[in-house]
Amino acid sequence: MQSTQEKFRIFEAKKAEAEAGGGIERIEKHKAGGRLTARERIELFFDARTFNEFDRMVSHRCTNFGMSENKVPGDGVVAGYGKVNGRLVFAFAQDFTVFGGSLSRTNADKIIKVMKQALKMGAPVVGLNDSGGARIQEGVLSLAGYGDIFQLNVKASGVIPQISAIMGPCAGGAVYSPAITDFIFMVKDSSYMFVTGPDVIKTVTHEEVTKDELGGAVTHNSKSGVAHFMGENDEHTLMMIRELLGFLPSNNLDEAPVLCCNDPADRTDDNLQEYIPADPNKPYDMHHIIETIADDHHFFEVMPHYANNIITGYARLNGKTVGIVANQPSSLAGVLDINSSVKAARFVRFCDAFNIPIITFVDVPGFLPGTTQEFGGIIKHGAKLLYAYAEATVPKITVITRKAYGGAYDVMSSKHLGADVNYAWPSAEIAVMGSAGAVNIIFRNEKDEAAKAKQIENYRDNFANPYKAAELGYIDEIIYPKDTRAKLIVALDMTKTKRDENPPKKHGNIPL
Repeated sequence: MQSTQEKFRIFEAKKAEAEAGGGIERIEKHKAGGRLTARERIELFFDARTFNEFDRMVSHRCTNFGMSENKVPGDGVVAGYGKVNGRLVFAFAQDFTVFGGSLSRTNADKIIKVMKQALKMGAPVVGLNDSGGARIQEGVLSLAGYGDIFQLNVKASGVIPQISAIMGPCAGGAVYSPAITDFIFMVKDSSYMFVTGPDVIKTVTHEEVTKDELGGAVTHNSKSGVAHFMGENDEHTLMMIRELLGFLPSNNLDEAPVLCCNDPADRTDDNLQEYIPADPNKPYDMHHIIETIADDHHFFEVMPHYANNIITGYARLNGKTVGIVANQPSSLAGVLDINSSVKAARFVRFCDAFNIPIITFVDVPGFLPGTTQEFGGIIKHGAKLLYAYAEATVPKITVITRKAYGGAYDVMSSKHLGADVNYAWPSAEIAVMGSAGAVNIIFRNEKDEAAKAKQIENYRDNFANPYKAAELGYIDEIIYPKDTRAKLIVALDMTKTKRDENPPKKHGNIPL
């Protein structure tokens, strides 16, 4: 009969075996590339000594291709729960040192267990992905595991925040679960996402492309828009995820955490008074306005490298999380195009799903013209942003800083799409189009340039200002720029008890 101490020794040996992953040689090779192991990532991500692991001893059940003699406890996934800044979070981390992080039926079940627990407990789930895809030896069992994960991703969508970090190469089915989640983080120079790799592409289409060009962090953050954030290394990426979670509620029935705020709610800033250039064609950086009004001048931008003509991200006002959408006059004059419309629409829908008020800063000359945009479906894609704003029932507050022209005025959280409070600065211009363009259409037959200039001046005086819209009640208040922070905080306080529901339906049909 074994003694208690002998049983403890057996337990400790099995525990150590599970924690060894693919073994010292594979771990050293993995770390030589500047990457942390799955367990190191988990340890760094969670608050110290709060992580509790599920299924440490589980191993695969495959018997084909000699796999019955090749088993590793845990089977390549570290899964469980812990605290992030004192709040409950569930997570799983794929271990590339074990079968290349490939997905087996067994470790799919571990991921599914974590996701189901997160759903039941109403807590975010974070996936640290580092996988070569389906485990070939298991065939359809592995594919079934992916399918079950996808189904849970969809079920959890809009219920709990789902965050994916691509910490290494992820290919094939391994990229689709992250694609369904709310936010994707990638690591610069060491993570990749693609459905088919460079070798397959070369064979099928004869195109030559590197892994970086095809699916690197820079590509997906700046070109495809698949990813939302890019970290410099594993450590930086994990800290960014922790920061993002600090802005978000744990689930769709909770409110986001409210932090103690020492930044005065009535703080004004005279620098904003003269910030908008007198020349309507001169650009300025909208980031400056956002950072000036935010608590402690801190703004956490989402998708900072993609569709720079629109800005999305999180800030706090008097300690409370707000989602911010803003046109960026210093990039393409702040026009709406296909990429910016889709970027902003998805952000607005996330905020609405998780009870985060939306503040919109408007300086938009319209939609980007051209055959590339029209053939690419700007009508359909622009309608996504319109739909997202109109559908959102969270508090919506809008500030027009300068241009609000044409249909883009309507789309950018206008009063007509259900915005609760609409402010305008005295520099705002709310019209169908710019003064010169309007006069060139209305007085197209006028040959006298002096007369035309007079009409442009008349149009500017009558329409290129916020007063007509204010007379009609489409602008609730014209405010001094310096008072923007105080006005927004007052409006947020007024709208915190907002009750608004869309008609009962299974779901709407957003123009995908």
